[in-house]
Amino acid sequence: MKEFLPFSRPSIDEATIASVAETLRSGWLTSGPKVLEFERQLSTFFGGRQVRTFNSGTCTMEIALRIAGIGRGDEVITTPISWVATANVILEVGATPVFADIDPVTRNIDLNKVEAAITSRTKAIIPVYLAGSPVNMDRLYAIAAKHKLRVIEDAAQAIGSTWQDKPIGSFGDFVSFSFQANKNITTSEGGCLVLNSPEEAALSEKYRLQGVTRSGLDGIEVDVLGGKFNMTDIAAAIGLGQLAHLKSFTTQRHKLARHYFETLGTNFETETGVQLPLADFKNTNWHLFQIVLPEHIERADFMARMKERGIGTGYHYAPIHLFKLYRALGFKEGMLPVAERVGRKIVSLPMFSTMGTADVERTCVATCETLKNY
Repeated sequence: MKEFLPFSRPSIDEATIASVAETLRSGWLTSGPKVLEFERQLSTFFGGRQVRTFNSGTCTMEIALRIAGIGRGDEVITTPISWVATANVILEVGATPVFADIDPVTRNIDLNKVEAAITSRTKAIIPVYLAGSPVNMDRLYAIAAKHKLRVIEDAAQAIGSTWQDKPIGSFGDFVSFSFQANKNITTSEGGCLVLNSPEEAALSEKYRLQGVTRSGLDGIEVDVLGGKFNMTDIAAAIGLGQLAHLKSFTTQRHKLARHYFETLGTNFETETGVQLPLADFKNTNWHLFQIVLPEHIERADFMARMKERGIGTGYHYAPIHLFKLYRALGFKEGMLPVAERVGRKIVSLPMFSTMGTADVERTCVATCETLKNY
């Protein structure tokens, strides 16, 4: 029997493992020279912008909201199809999440619905680039400029993605990335925030370490309420090794995605009723390859049958507004019909940089045979 194929798997080379071991032997385990070097290289990648690293791609968004001065009484518009952290951070700062439905083709937030949801209390937009595919950035920032809104880009899945040939993160307002284990590059857990000025970067440093400012050997002051969000040198050592391979990782993901489309064939959607992702080979980094099942197929049953065939699948994501926490805030079924339909039926097929085209073919065979059973 063939080895089980997971839907995601990190790729860590021996040089990175050696670098982690060297860091462990150095005695400097928390934030230190590796973190500084990782931030320097990330800044270079993002065109010289200010970048600070953190222990997750969740706190980055919360800190961006705090830097933007967003809190109680403010509204923040976001998408219901994302990991729940995207909306949770809005609640964390005391603001109110407002969900706009998604575009059925891109599965990203529908910018027409965003504009319709803006009120006098709206202070920011948090778009999410699902599977690494950005929204129309020109339109997004035109809306933000028109209504004087801050933008916190949830680019957790989008490192290596582009818009108009510019890397996501190299322009715009706040841009948040995740380096969690299944992302295109990883630090095991972690993230980074791209900021607009040295002043914002300095403030983010306060928020990530208890609000502390140090001066001299014994000088310490606290003037904001911060947390404990700093990245370790161990994580940064992994990140440095990963960043060196980002280009090749992205190239391989493009190759795999193209092979999915070629292997499934041009008639796949018509014959099965399954919706494939948008075939965007200009902007997306192909973090995920997601299909949307037709209504008559139960996703859990489909995923179980794929597992029996040795193929791992994922579920990204459940509609946030239908979780109990958000239902208690007044959200209910029927409010966001496109997101609810996609959220019921979306499945992530295997996609990671150490896969080969044979793995894609194996997945496609299992997918087609499983669909025939219905």
